Amino acid sequence: MIANILIGGAIFGYAGWAFYRFIKKSKEGKCAACSIQSSCSSNCSVSQEKKIK
Repeated sequence: MIANILIGGAIFGYAGWAFYRFIKKSKEGKCAACSIQSSCSSNCSVSQEKKIK
């Protein structure tokens, strides 16, 4: 019984953490959340600045 509760808590805890991380990255925008943003040649920051202005 206790093992089931711990396993269920771990599953729901991880799901909640993954959902939180997804929401946090989606608020940053497409290029800001990308893992290769430092070596990317698409220059998303330039296009985002144009959209803001």
